[in-house]
Amino acid sequence: MTTLKGLFLDELADMHDAENRISKALPKLAQAAASEELKEALLEHLEETKGHIEKVKQVFAAFDEKAKSKECKATVGLLEEGDEIAKENKDEPTVNAAIISACQKVEHYEIASYGTLVEWAKLLDNDEAVSLLKEILEEEKSADEKLSELSEACNQEALSGADENEDEESAGKSKSPVKTGK
Repeated sequence: MTTLKGLFLDELADMHDAENRISKALPKLAQAAASEELKEALLEHLEETKGHIEKVKQVFAAFDEKAKSKECKATVGLLEEGDEIAKENKDEPTVNAAIISACQKVEHYEIASYGTLVEWAKLLDNDEAVSLLKEILEEEKSADEKLSELSEACNQEALSGADENEDEESAGKSKSPVKTGK
C-alpha cells in the first residue's frame, strides 16, 4: 500500500471478510455450547455481527468506495482452531470453557483491528467512518466482557469436571485385589 487510505481500505476489506466468516461460525459454536447462557450470548453476538457487516459497508461508502472483501487469514485460522477445540471437547465438562477461549481469541483480534481502523479513520479525517468503527469496537469489547463473565462459571465447571475425572481415574488405579491371607 502506498497510501494510508489504501492501507485502511485493505484492512477494512479484511474485516468485511472476517465478519462474514464469524457470522457463519457463531451458530455452529452456539450449537456446540452446553451452557444456555453461552448459547444465548453467542446468538446475541451473531445479531451484532450482522450489524457489523452492514456498518463496514457503510464505512466503505463513507470513503466513496464499494464494499469488498479480502480473505482474512487470521480469522480463518482462529475459526478453524475454534472448530477443532469445540470438537475435541464435545460432551466434556470443558466444552464451554473451550468455546469461550476460541471466541475470545477472535474478539481480541477484532478489537485490535477495529482499534487500528478507528485511529486511521481519524487521521484520514472521516468522522462518519470514525463513528461507525467506534460503534463496532465498543460492541466487540462488550462481547469480550460478556464472555469473560460467562467464563467464570464455565471455567469452574471445567475444573470440577476435571477433578471428578481424576478422582474416578485415581479410584480405578488405587484399587488393588483384596488378599485374604489364605
